[in-house]
Amino acid sequence: MTEPMKKSRRALLEEFLAAHPHDAFARYGLAMECANQGDAAAAIENFEKLLAENPNYVAGYFQYGQLLARLSRTADAKRTLSEGIQAARRSGDQHAGSEMEAALAQLPAS
Repeated sequence: MTEPMKKSRRALLEEFLAAHPHDAFARYGLAMECANQGDAAAAIENFEKLLAENPNYVAGYFQYGQLLARLSRTADAKRTLSEGIQAARRSGDQHAGSEMEAALAQLPAS
């Protein structure tokens, strides 16, 4: 008797999101999982959905900005991090704001 195949973390997150499409934490988790697997297109799609539906999800801006920087999409990374800094200020998250300011400062000039 063979054991049933264990579902991947990504598959579990995708299933959960199908049932709970507006769950911000699950959307963030799926975006991160896609990025970690090297599926940049799916990661971008999920970060875009996350931030469109949850404009104050500060961690999403930071991680998305870092992904864009790794993809050499510097202008997009700068825009995303700048938006994230504003979101951090709105939510009073000074630590995340300063992390994004540091990440923004490390990006090459356009």
